[in-house]
Amino acid sequence: MKISIFKMNPLAVLFGLLLLLTGCSQTVTRVDSDTVTDLSGKWNDTDSRLVSQEMIQDVLSRGWLTKFNREQGKAPTVIVGTVRNLSHEHINTRTFIADMERELINSGEVEFVASAKEREEIRAEVKEQDLHATEETRKAMGQEIGADFMLQGSINTIVDAVSGEQARFYQIDLTLIQLGTNRKVWVGQKKIKKTIEKGGFRL
Repeated sequence: MKISIFKMNPLAVLFGLLLLLTGCSQTVTRVDSDTVTDLSGKWNDTDSRLVSQEMIQDVLSRGWLTKFNREQGKAPTVIVGTVRNLSHEHINTRTFIADMERELINSGEVEFVASAKEREEIRAEVKEQDLHATEETRKAMGQEIGADFMLQGSINTIVDAVSGEQARFYQIDLTLIQLGTNRKVWVGQKKIKKTIEKGGFRL
């Protein structure tokens, strides 16, 4: 037996539509950017911020910095190179690199230079100035400061799951390398382990 929607009680139809609309509604709440929001258990902004803070504090507390200051009589110049994402999930390593750059610059312990990609745009601007800017304001080529050290690293993960429970293990490895000699002056490692309990998740 078929029942036409037009023969149903209009109030019942209206009530049903209201319930449907209510179920599809979305609530947005603003929270502080430092608030921990582990929704999926995946790498997130909190992991990026806390790991960068801890690892930069560690690299700046080691002997290579004191030795360089004593031998060279100045603060070392550092550049952040590539941080490779070797994990099973998509991780925006640019935000992690930016967090490390901020911690290094704000420490006041080292000088910092632009990355290779940033230098491309800067060099293009200097070339433009050479053609179009006045003699008093143009910047000359060949005045860049060379970095003494490069910070490189990788992010790896291991996922273990059984019976509705999942464990995510993150290992972040960073290495500080002296340019010219390729000597490793610091190796740092940070590990994060999360457990997630829910039904029907997908890896």
